[in-house]
Parts: sequence; structure tokens; C-alpha cells
Amino acid sequence: MSLSSHQSANGHGEWLTPPDILQSLGAFDLDPCAPIVRPWETAAKHYTIKDDGLALPWAGRVWCNPPFGCEAVKWLRKMRDYGDGIALIPARTGPAMFFETIWGAADGVLFLRGRPHFHYVDGRRANFNSGAPIALVAYGIDNLEALKRSCLGFVVAWPNV
Repeated sequence: MSLSSHQSANGHGEWLTPPDILQSLGAFDLDPCAPIVRPWETAAKHYTIKDDGLALPWAGRVWCNPPFGCEAVKWLRKMRDYGDGIALIPARTGPAMFFETIWGAADGVLFLRGRPHFHYVDGRRANFNSGAPIALVAYGIDNLEALKRSCLGFVVAWPNV
């Protein structure tokens, strides 16, 4: 349900996370990457591109669906340092971003079953899927437990968790 600037076959576009994903994870306090106009709420509080969610303080449980591409690492660094929330990212485990902000930094990762269909900002479901596998990254034990309860895919947690 959160806005993110995802690259599509038609170029740069804004996409919303499928509502069933967030419904499976429970309520969030803040969405720092929210669309300006939303067909549904993604958290109790929203920062949009006009607010610059990277520059503002985060509070409570955060849902972060950052822009895909080279900007994502900035959001994941902030999420890593903040430590309480769930991020939606492409399930690509090899890039340096994954090693820097997820492996050993997050509490676990859920690899989504299938490829989700994101939504346009007017709420319509796209006819095509994401084109790539998607992962949800938990920062904080409570968020790891939310991933486990969600039944959205397969969860990998670190041995010390």
C-alpha cells in the first residue's frame, strides 16, 4: 500500500504495495515513503516526497517501501539505524546494499511467495506482476514475528534471533 518509485517497463512510475501484504503485517505508525494522494492509508502518519522522509525523524513501527534502484540504500540505511519496522525490497541478495543493510543488520527476511501485482496510485491493480521476486525485511524482533505470522512466504532469521 505504500508508495514507491519503482521502475517499470514504461519507465519511472509510482506503485503501491498490494493491500493484502500490509493487512497481513498489522498496523504501522509511520510510512516515510507514502504517496501524496492515497486510495488507502498505509500507516497512522505519512511522509510524502514533499516532506522528505529521509530528513525527518521516524517514530513508532515503520513501513518502508522505498524507491527501487540506487536510492533504496539510503532508506535501508535509515531503517537499519532506526531498527523498528519492515521494508519491502527486491529479493536480490547479492548487491552490496543487501550486505550493508540486511545481512547481520536486520532480524530476518521473508521471501514472498510468487511475484506480487503492485497497484497504481489510483488504487487499480496492475495487470502485470512485479517482474522480480520481492522480500520483506524485519528490523526488530516484533517485526520478525509479524513476518512469521503473515504466512506470505518463507522467513529466514539469523541464528541468534
